[in-house]
Amino acid sequence: MNFIKNNLANAITLGNLFSGCVGAIHLILGDYQTTAICIIFSLVLDFFDGFVARALKANSNLGTQLDSLADMVSFGLVPGLTMFKILEPFGTDLLGLSLPFEIKYFGLLITLFSCLRLAIFNLDEDQKYYFKGLNTPSNTILIFGLYYAFRENQSFSFLMNSEILLITTTLFSSWLLISPIKMIAMKFKSKKLQDNYPKVALLAGAVLILLIFKTLGIPMVILYYIFISMIFQKQLK
Repeated sequence: MNFIKNNLANAITLGNLFSGCVGAIHLILGDYQTTAICIIFSLVLDFFDGFVARALKANSNLGTQLDSLADMVSFGLVPGLTMFKILEPFGTDLLGLSLPFEIKYFGLLITLFSCLRLAIFNLDEDQKYYFKGLNTPSNTILIFGLYYAFRENQSFSFLMNSEILLITTTLFSSWLLISPIKMIAMKFKSKKLQDNYPKVALLAGAVLILLIFKTLGIPMVILYYIFISMIFQKQLK
């Protein structure tokens, strides 16, 4: 029983990793809908591994390292491959110039900065009740959400048809991952409402955006998350 108790959270983390691997494979194959399902599974498992570890008092250094390694695939490789796929049709052309390499490789900057962000997070002991920079799951929802909305109903076509805007989005996403901006984390210090105004505002706004805009609202929720986090900067500590 002790073995199961001590390793249940790690097994859930490995489930996150497996789901991320399957999602990456299907994304390469062009099956973005299966990738979307895999991202959802990874998000759920990423939440529950920590929840289970705390509930069973089975926190460990091994679990911490496994969590980051799993996130590197599910929320580091997958968004990088997503931008890789989005940029693929543009070949080597950039502003009328023919580059010596295909511009789709710019998309992998997101993967590199996701790795850097996860390493910084592991070494930063201050980020207990807030994130410094955009967390990798949120960044994945932003990047893949744009792609999914475009593939489903041609939303954001103005963005998807411009290699300059896409590269700008890639650079902005990469910067957000390691930016000094404090971001709301769904961890509660107390049950007092006044201590949790940022989280309440985030949840209420996110639900409203999704109800109104549906698929289109998926990346918009992350933009709202960034916006509301900036408003409540002084309360995040």
